[in-house]
Amino acid sequence: MKRTIQVKQIPNLKEAAKREMNLQPEFIYQSVEMDETMKNLGKNKKFFVRTYGCQGNLRDGEVIEGILSKMQYEKTENLQEADVIILNTCAVRENAEKKVFGEIGLLKKLKLTNPDLIFGVCGCMVQQEHIVKKILETCEHVDLVFGTHNIHHLPSLLKEAYFSKERVIEVLSNQGNIAEDLPSIRASKTKAWVNIMYGCNKFCTYCIVPYTRGKERSRKSVDILKEIQELKDQGYLEVTVLGQNVNAYGKDLHDISFAQLLEQIALIGIKRIRFTTSHPWDFSEELIDVIAKYDNIMPHIHLPVQSGDDTILRKMGRRYTTQSYLELVQKIRTKIPNVALTTDIIVGFPNESEENFENTLKLVEQVRYDSAFTFIYSPRVGTPAARLEDNVDMTTKKQRFNRLTAVISKIQLEKYKTYQDQVVKVLVEGYSKTNPSILSGYTEDMKLVNFKGNPEFIGKIVPVLIHKCKTFTLEGEILETRCAQA
Repeated sequence: MKRTIQVKQIPNLKEAAKREMNLQPEFIYQSVEMDETMKNLGKNKKFFVRTYGCQGNLRDGEVIEGILSKMQYEKTENLQEADVIILNTCAVRENAEKKVFGEIGLLKKLKLTNPDLIFGVCGCMVQQEHIVKKILETCEHVDLVFGTHNIHHLPSLLKEAYFSKERVIEVLSNQGNIAEDLPSIRASKTKAWVNIMYGCNKFCTYCIVPYTRGKERSRKSVDILKEIQELKDQGYLEVTVLGQNVNAYGKDLHDISFAQLLEQIALIGIKRIRFTTSHPWDFSEELIDVIAKYDNIMPHIHLPVQSGDDTILRKMGRRYTTQSYLELVQKIRTKIPNVALTTDIIVGFPNESEENFENTLKLVEQVRYDSAFTFIYSPRVGTPAARLEDNVDMTTKKQRFNRLTAVISKIQLEKYKTYQDQVVKVLVEGYSKTNPSILSGYTEDMKLVNFKGNPEFIGKIVPVLIHKCKTFTLEGEILETRCAQA
């Protein structure tokens, strides 16, 4: 017998696409409300949260864990122990959605052995109406579905799922507000993500993000700076400021620009500052000057190009040409000579010709990226590109993908080889994922370094002499006598 469903709101693509440009978001302080029942709902219970996707999703995962902790739940890494399981999802590519539905299927047996288990799915994936419909029709064991705009409602949603025994659905499709004072369990005690804005107004034809995350809306600079000052006071050495289109920050507030905000963050004095992700259209000369001016703004810029062909860029709705992109790269490298540039590239956009693809290869060889995230185009339901008929078969797309990654890997290895016998500053994050006896961390320009060393160096910035250069990593030895100077 199917359970009843309490549908508070389901996603709507047309509503998600609306943009009232003069409408200011509501700033909600003390946004997580709990009555006494909610505050003790998790007593003697445990939670498990799995997050898929980008840094923005990972930051949401930290907030979800923080809220559950406030409700007295204890975190566990063991699914078998969990009384609440939440999958925080990604919608950027079809493979991510397939992975989540596979996980949902595997977790069904836990619900059968523990009927009191609350199983929730949230995040970008469920901001799509067809996904919610599929969950409701085929995943009876899912108790709770909520979206990206209402994470701060989690206590009340969880309470309703517990006590009503109904399946609770609340996925808002709106332009979005700003929820402040969110509790969180940070994934690291050394590095922190800080949201400075949410949403996107670009509507690239292949991208679902403007629909899942709402309009561009900026946090007040005073709240951002306060959060970063607190992180510095707590001993954090690095912050990465986040936004779907981070360098559009402030355009809605008519207050300060992203460059001005970044300068104020630099003056707080935190050791390392990074930002992601930036759109080439909004990358100003003022921003380049600020990055060049401050040593604690790291010389690494992620600058997604997506394609090196003007025809494809127009069809993607990217708003720049290859020439203007290359001119921006030149300006950046002139003022920041030691900069590392990384990018995103999509292969196999509908009707991409061999000439279109060759132009992308040409741009990659011209720019010589330090690394690149490469993907075969994945149609997203409801986006303009998904409606295009495509005359290029998947075999051809995979061949082009392999050709592209071969060129990128060759350039990347050449770049990495320049670090041979060089001393780099590494923020040690912990042990290597592939070798628990090796320490691992990143350089200022975002190169992964593995080396042997004492665990006491975890959470510190140390000098490492590089003695081996691979395509994706550097290997070296720590110079302990110089650690105090790092």
